[in-house]
Amino acid sequence: MKAFFLSRILREKILLLAFTALGAAIWLSSVSDRVGVRWREIRRTTTDLEVQQRWLVQSERISREASLAIEHLDPSRTFDNVRLQSELNTLASGAGLSNYDVSDSRTESASQFAVHSVQFSVHNTDLGALVAFYAELSKRAPYVGIEQFSLESNRSNPAQLNASWRVTSVEIQR
Repeated sequence: MKAFFLSRILREKILLLAFTALGAAIWLSSVSDRVGVRWREIRRTTTDLEVQQRWLVQSERISREASLAIEHLDPSRTFDNVRLQSELNTLASGAGLSNYDVSDSRTESASQFAVHSVQFSVHNTDLGALVAFYAELSKRAPYVGIEQFSLESNRSNPAQLNASWRVTSVEIQR
């Protein structure tokens, strides 16, 4: 290879060196991208493991506090998934909401309790009805809570609003 390179004229030597340098730069760029991706994955995994370790260290305290909190809750006032949907229908009707939708519930169970969540959406309503619904819903705390809320005006009629809630309820499992 050395003899081949030395037998070339100066212009060809410079071109060969330039192409070799360009190929090396492209290869190094690719290697640095892959190393960057791996480094970010390592940092993300390390952070996740640290968070998990903190939760594990505090697991006894969390279980103890959950047990104490559950002792103060009245099991007869907790809502299962069907009762949550029914309660939302009742509250919506009582607040004067007519164009609403309650999605199917999703349940996450733990050893002592289950958390049920539904998506509740209202379309083309006025602010007074939304405030009345919220006031009645907040009276059900801590058994029912709002996890997420979004509000937007209707484009065709700005006096009417569209709202969406993710409502959750706690059910004590004994």
